[in-house]
Amino acid sequence: MGAGIFRRRGLDRSAESQSPRSTLSAAEADYRERSASGRNLRTLRTFAVREQCFGHTSKKRMKIPFTKAHGARNDFLLTWSDQVPADTVDLASTARAICDRHTGPGADGWLLVSANGTGGADGSIELWNSDGSRSELSGNGTRCAAAFLIEAGRAGSAIRIATGAGQKQLHLLDRHGRMFIFEMNMGRALVEDLHARIEDRDCTTLNVGNPQCAVFVDNFEVDWRALGARIERHPRFPERTNVSFVRVVDQHTLEVRFFERGAGETMSSGTGSTGAAAAAKARGLARSPVRVVTPAGPLALRWEDEEILLAGPAEIVARGEFYLGE
Repeated sequence: MGAGIFRRRGLDRSAESQSPRSTLSAAEADYRERSASGRNLRTLRTFAVREQCFGHTSKKRMKIPFTKAHGARNDFLLTWSDQVPADTVDLASTARAICDRHTGPGADGWLLVSANGTGGADGSIELWNSDGSRSELSGNGTRCAAAFLIEAGRAGSAIRIATGAGQKQLHLLDRHGRMFIFEMNMGRALVEDLHARIEDRDCTTLNVGNPQCAVFVDNFEVDWRALGARIERHPRFPERTNVSFVRVVDQHTLEVRFFERGAGETMSSGTGSTGAAAAAKARGLARSPVRVVTPAGPLALRWEDEEILLAGPAEIVARGEFYLGE
């Protein structure tokens, strides 16, 4: 019996020694013991993997502080402009990196905010789209900047912000914690072509501080995202354009979808809502006040003479640091 047990154990031991894992381990050990080049090869492979994952080990990383906010789910990252040395940082590539939703905090745009505005303004903003291009104005982004300035103690309930489309005035209507409601002066809409035929669609082109193309539709069954991408880069618009798809519900209600220049589809847009409402009003399809229903909820617009006022939310949701490889 004892011999049988011994033989079985011996067989078990022999089988174990011949298992693929053991054979491989033995081969590896033998190879490494006999070959210095094997060790060198392994080292080279390790460095190759590190290089793929991390880049050069000597690469320095800059920390860029940010606050994340959104205006009706149109989201932005906000950074004080003096925290980003423009002489050493490529702002376009940084905007693409920080706005990337997979490898960065992610947003529709990046706002550089200064508390030292010109012309008596409380602050100024520089807006970068998620594709690294510059934009003159974002209504939702400007409300987020106003919330940012107020929470930092840099502005009161009446705020003036210098933008790429001129100075904008905002009034704080309500606040609950980090949720703010503002009414903002969007300025006047300049209608360029009331009935433009673009991509075989009935459109109105106009400017509300940035270029807009309002496409009037009966429903949203059309592939409006693909159509929006084509219209954004249509030869008619050498600087590209923002695109809104507008369904008129009644004279005081519009339902709108947005494809924004440099960002693509967004859940809402302040300037897009302004352009849609102004285009509908110019066509005699709407009159003040107008409620624009977006996928993120409604925005309210009204006219005072020719000036358009837009009311909507801004909410601060997070703070952090983005590590930018230099």
